[in-house]
Amino acid sequence: MSELKKSIHGEWSSRTAFILAAIGSAVGLGNIWKFPYITGENGGGAFVIVYLLCVALVGIPIMIAETMLGRRGKANPVQTMQVLAQQAAADARWHSVGWAGTAAGLLILSYYSVIAGWATAYVVKAFTGSFF
Repeated sequence: MSELKKSIHGEWSSRTAFILAAIGSAVGLGNIWKFPYITGENGGGAFVIVYLLCVALVGIPIMIAETMLGRRGKANPVQTMQVLAQQAAADARWHSVGWAGTAAGLLILSYYSVIAGWATAYVVKAFTGSFF
């Protein structure tokens, strides 16, 4: 068996800190900003039940898979996919999955920046009395 790589990255201070960080990244602005609106428009409690089922059946397994990949590769997404592809004797083009994840993060960051800008502008308008 090959020797395990020691990560140059820090470690979580506790399991609770990791769980809270994972929940915080998964919840996102959409659940805070748009979730109440969609819930009201689509049947209230019935929509919440379907939403929670989708989270349990799709979201949690994906989060667990991402965590397992990160723990095994102990590197950035691109290098992790390269290492895991080499270990599995798979096609070297798997590193493109790492690049796709990185690109998705950048797209999400740009979207959140726009929403944060809107929220900041609304707060300023509220304090200056521009809404009246």
